[in-house]
Amino acid sequence: MRHHVYLSPGMFGFGKLGSYDYFAHVERELVDRFAAAGHELFVHAIDELPTASIRRRATRLAEIVCATSSLDPIHLLGHSTGGLDARLVASPATRGIPATTLEWLPRLRSVTTMNTPHFGTPLAGFFATVNGQHVLAALSILTVAGLSLGAQPLAAASVLLGFLRGADKAFPFKLQLLDRAVESVVGLVEDARSPEVRKFLDAIEDDQGSMLQLSPESMDLVVAGFADRDGVAYQSTVSMSPSPKGRRWLETVGHPWRAVSLALFFALHRVTAVQNKRYPCAAMRRDAPWAGDETEAVLARAFRAAPDLAANDGVVPIRSQLHGALIWAGLGDHLDVLGHYRDRRDPAAVAPELWHRDWLASGSDFDDAAFSSLMDAIATGMLAA
Repeated sequence: MRHHVYLSPGMFGFGKLGSYDYFAHVERELVDRFAAAGHELFVHAIDELPTASIRRRATRLAEIVCATSSLDPIHLLGHSTGGLDARLVASPATRGIPATTLEWLPRLRSVTTMNTPHFGTPLAGFFATVNGQHVLAALSILTVAGLSLGAQPLAAASVLLGFLRGADKAFPFKLQLLDRAVESVVGLVEDARSPEVRKFLDAIEDDQGSMLQLSPESMDLVVAGFADRDGVAYQSTVSMSPSPKGRRWLETVGHPWRAVSLALFFALHRVTAVQNKRYPCAAMRRDAPWAGDETEAVLARAFRAAPDLAANDGVVPIRSQLHGALIWAGLGDHLDVLGHYRDRRDPAAVAPELWHRDWLASGSDFDDAAFSSLMDAIATGMLAA
């Protein structure tokens, strides 16, 4: 049987830029697992409107599915904000999305969300500020450079780190430095790839609606408008990064890029860990029947103890990532789970398209075995649906 899966990226993620596919590792692993089960899988990566509102992104997702699917079963997989796009498209009350683009919904079999901020993230509140918008653009272009080129723009990352460490009276000057650093990396990427990178950054500057919506206060209302569709399997995967330890910092001695990258990650981790007591990034048991003992047991097995509200993957609190059946939980950062982790093999012995690149050093020790078990869980859930 043939299946179609649609992959939606999230914060500072993308579908394809030039010859680089953000979901390449996920696509390869899912295709192999479907083939092993006797099925053919067609994969479609969504690459429009990176930080637009959830409704605009969901509308675009619906249009692409409508234009490319056939009469085969359909699966939606969203990473980060992309998971919210999938949930809104599938919701019985898909307000604001033209009905003509939703005629395929009876063929929808599953919705998979990976590290999705179902209940918001404190980091979004920071990105929604004027200064945070510059930081978001810088993080996005560093992600492009780090993953597509394997480049390590130390100067740009250092400027960004200084920006995240706190406010001071030199904001205008710091913004100029940050903008120049971004431009230098854009030049590097464009020389090696294409002007599509400029289009990607322009889209971020043009519409950052999702950053406003992803704050915990806003998601308190957004989630109230979502509902699961009957007959569709909802499954989630969650991860968190370990707290910084002295050993991690010792490992960066003599490696300037690794030191800056680790510091940058934990600056993001620290912002994400801040919780508002009135609007915690978590589901209350009365609000979600699935957020009960079974879910807590999976979390406890994965982490030896149930994670608290501050635990996060550097971008999204782990408690905010829960929705539907929890099929996988483990240590890993926001990008690790897509196959963007530190590869420990000999580069000369691996084809370039199979190499895993990691530009944010979180210290999670995510590896091939963890990625394989994660992909097993996702494919199994899709096929069962």
